[in-house]
Parts: sequence; C-alpha cells; structure tokens
Amino acid sequence: MKTNGNTILITGGSAGIGFELAKQFSQLGNKVLITGRNEEKLKQAASQLENVVPISGDVTSSESTDRLVAKIKELYPGLNMVINNAGYTDVYQLDANANAASKASREMETNYLSIVSLTEKLLPTLLQNENASVVNVTSIVAYYPQKMLPTYTASKAALKAYTDVLRQTFEDRLNVFELIPPLVNTDFSKEIGGENGIPPKEVADELISALEKNQWLVPVGMSKEFVSI
Repeated sequence: MKTNGNTILITGGSAGIGFELAKQFSQLGNKVLITGRNEEKLKQAASQLENVVPISGDVTSSESTDRLVAKIKELYPGLNMVINNAGYTDVYQLDANANAASKASREMETNYLSIVSLTEKLLPTLLQNENASVVNVTSIVAYYPQKMLPTYTASKAALKAYTDVLRQTFEDRLNVFELIPPLVNTDFSKEIGGENGIPPKEVADELISALEKNQWLVPVGMSKEFVSI
C-alpha cells in the first residue's frame, strides 16, 4: 500500500514509538492525527512536527472515544489508517499478594478492549476510503511470554488474536497489520531496562517498509527470532 497521502490516527502519539511514527509519516506527506490523555504533551509533540494535529482523548473512556470519533468524522472524513499504539503495563510477578486481577483489568482495558472499541467505531469511516488500514502494536511478549509482565503478556496475546480475526473477517476490504516490537528504548519501558532496547526509529522504519510490501506481520529486532513472516 502507499505510504504517503494518507490520513492517519496514532494513539499514544506524544512519545516513544507513537511519536516516532508520527514524525516519519508526517515527513512522508501524510496528515497525522495524534491522540492521548495528556493534552500538554500532545501539543508539545505536535509543535515539533509538521502536518500533525493533536487531539486529546482517553481511549479507555467510551465517552472520550465517542467524541474523538465524532471529531474525525466531521473534520477528517478521509481517515484511512489507525495505528493502535497506546498501551499500559504493570511490572510484577504472580504471587498470592500480587493483586493481579486489578492490574490485569487496567492492562486489558488499555491494551485490548479499548482497541476493539475504537477500531469498531472507526470502521465506517475507514472502509469508505481507499487503502483502509489498521495497525495494531502487539509485542514480542505475545509470542515469548515474560514472567515480569504476566498480565501485560496476556493482554498483548489477546490483541494478537483479535488482529488475526480482524484480518480474516475483512480480507480485501481492510489491510490489517501487526507491528511486533521487542524491548524499545522509551520512557514506557524504563522499569524493564528500556535503555537496553532498540531505538523507536527502528520500529517506525520496519513498519513503513512492511506497509510498502503489504507485509501483514511486522516483527522488529529480536521479534524476528520468534515470528515467521
């Protein structure tokens, strides 16, 4: 598919992988919308880039998501790509006092259920445009579980399965990509040694290359050892 002339929504677009994706897609000549809960961070991120519009919103809130979708329908009806990048994680190990259900609830809401909801609400807009595409950002842990990320791992595995079914369901009507990063050097991954991870630029580079080749699975770095294309 083409990598320019698109209108793209990136959730969690103010930092890390999301910011790097916004940067590269804007440089390629796309209209980029970034969303996240922190309005000040969004505005600061957008001010560093060209052709990027910040729209504050919380994808875990149904009301906030409805407002976001309504604004897109009104102002950006040409939206043809959504990159579901926003995420949340708790770093801990399972034991009798881990309070795992509470941690899992927030992770599943952010990393899985909010994506199902937002994607469903955006489908009518996406499907009316050429090159309609969804990119879901899963993780290496969906393929290689990590004990320090027990319920985050589960949420990303759920997202992987949903992504597969979304692709099967819409076939030629919707391009569905799964971006599979390993450890990436971002603030998000500080607690798990993110400084040892790859730069966000490498993730963005791999996605853009995959889009050009219509390559649905996009393993990055070490993820290539666990995911066959």
